[in-house]
This record gives sequence, structure tokens and C-alpha cells, in this order.
Amino acid sequence: MNPLSILLLGSALASVAAFGATTADAAGTKPHAIVLVHGGFVDGSGWEGVYQALKKDGYDVAIVQNPTVSLAKDVAATKAVIDAQEKPVILVGHSYGGAVITEAGNDPKVAGLVYIAAFAPDKGESVGTLIANPPPGAPVPPILPPKDGFLMLDKGKFAEAFAADVKPAVSAFMADSQVPWGLDAINGVVSDPAWKTKKSWYLVSTADKMIPPDAQRAMSKRAGSTVAEHKGSHAIYVSQPEVVAKIIEAASQGVAASK
Repeated sequence: MNPLSILLLGSALASVAAFGATTADAAGTKPHAIVLVHGGFVDGSGWEGVYQALKKDGYDVAIVQNPTVSLAKDVAATKAVIDAQEKPVILVGHSYGGAVITEAGNDPKVAGLVYIAAFAPDKGESVGTLIANPPPGAPVPPILPPKDGFLMLDKGKFAEAFAADVKPAVSAFMADSQVPWGLDAINGVVSDPAWKTKKSWYLVSTADKMIPPDAQRAMSKRAGSTVAEHKGSHAIYVSQPEVVAKIIEAASQGVAASK
């Protein structure tokens, strides 16, 4: 090998080493990986603000893209993401995502659960059974009649019901990019609630018009969750990501402190 070739090879190896160091430095410094699970009518992109806040604070973060066709398929998708993590997981669910993490949270890699304005079903319950008999005066979500086994929200009422404190341009985009929510997802029954054996945290969104705040309080109390309350819409994870990131970090710290 001539001297020029040796010099070029040395430079290339140095670049590879530097890249490796940069990658290692960029890895999360916290003891848990955070896995974020979205709910119905939306996809995982709504977690971007929470993702950025957690990454800034040194956490490894992964986002599940649920098909929201059936609870079983969403649990499988979530477990695939959990299995890909190298650290114990704090599993976070918003809305219907709470039902998903209630089942998927039994995975041994899951160290704690965080519910963000979410359903927390008990054994034998589904989202469908939890919303079947709303209390008098509770807001009625503008869900359109099912079509081909899927539900959608009325676009004209989406912002007020789902995302009242989200910037208008963002809420309009959310309404126009809705993901059809499968009846098999809504009616999927939880078989083994993870909150019965795992520590949980719950953020009640006090201006929620999709899941009444009192219903959130009742579910969080039943689950024995550590509860925080904050004024926000059902899409609080979009409108106030720092608030959501704070309770997720509190969960990670709480789990670490309990060991």
C-alpha cells in the first residue's frame, strides 16, 4: 500500500471512530427507554413535541405506530417496539392507547405505566364498555356512525372536541389526517390489566371533552396511579408537551427510586 493510500485509510478510520463516539454520546443517559403509544383517530406524529422534550433530557424514546384496527394487533405492534429497546421501558398511552398499554404493559421489560388522558380498563372491559353509559351532562364526542367497521370524528367538530387548545392550523391538519378507528379496537377486551402489578402514573386533562375528567379520575383511582392534573384538551400531549414530558420523567424517576 502506498503512503497516500495509508493516509486516506487512516483518515477514513478516524472518521468512523468519530462517528461512533458521536453516536454513543447521543444515546440516552437515563435508566429507562420511553415508548409512546397513540390513541384513536390519530397517529404517532402527535408525540413529536413530547419526543423532543424527552430526548433533550437524555431519554431514549420510541413511538409506536398503531394500526388501530384491533386491540390485539395494537398490542402486538407495541410489544414489538418494547422488545426492540435495550433498557427497561416506561410505557405511555394516550386515550385509547391507555387500553393498549394496559394489556401490553405485562411485558417483563415494562417497568412502569403512564396514562395521558387515557382509558385504563379493568379485566373484561374495553373502551366500548367504558363509554357505553356516559353520565348526565357529559360532553358527547362527535363520532360519526361506523362505516365498514371503522369510526371517524366529524371534521367540523374535531377541534372543539379533541384539540381545543391546539393551534388552529395544527388541529385542522389533525382533523383532515384522521386515522379510521376500528370497531375491533374499541371493543377489544383487556384480559390482564398491567396496572394491577406495575406502578402507574396518570395525567388528568381537566378540560377534556372526549373522556370526561371525572371518568379519568375514577380510572386513575381504581388503578392506584400517582395522579397529576392540568388544564388542557384531550390533545394535551400535542398542545402542552412539556407538561406531559414532566409526568413521564416523574414516572421514570419514581420507578428508579423504588428499586
